Amino acid sequence: MILRDELIRIGQFNKPHGVRGEISFTFTDDVFDRGESPYIVCCIDNIYVPFFIEEYRFKSGTTALLKLVDVNDENEARAFSNLDVFYPKRFYIEDEDDATPDDYFIGYTISDITHGELGVVDAIDDSTINALFVVATPDGGELLIPIQETFVRAIDEEARIIHMDLPDGLLQL
Repeated sequence: MILRDELIRIGQFNKPHGVRGEISFTFTDDVFDRGESPYIVCCIDNIYVPFFIEEYRFKSGTTALLKLVDVNDENEARAFSNLDVFYPKRFYIEDEDDATPDDYFIGYTISDITHGELGVVDAIDDSTINALFVVATPDGGELLIPIQETFVRAIDEEARIIHMDLPDGLLQL
């Protein structure tokens, strides 16, 4: 079973292209081109399902046309319209020119030097200029913590913990 915290969102399918089952795909990370995973993942009925890529070609710097295995016509491709596309973290290869995508940290625990363990990163809110970690707290609440490199003291990838030194008063906002 594939879990959400094992995945990185890399884009979204748009509409079918042509009659052979190709799908237009707007990507935020071209890791599918340089990574080792033979598949991408989509969430269908709240289940993360792998789909193998038969072939692809770039249309622009942010758009590609993908042909998935066993998707052979426009009607089959239409079912993928507007679905988010994910890539398995275990196959993720960072591009030297890009920073690690924020989605990578979903499922990590946030620990502050002063306040200790705060909770688990549940989502990323990038609707404003300053992206935020949406942290689910143990008491069922939610914290919004700015994704600022200056607040991060260490990242333990094996234990999946982000050690932070947050400014006084930030947690009371």
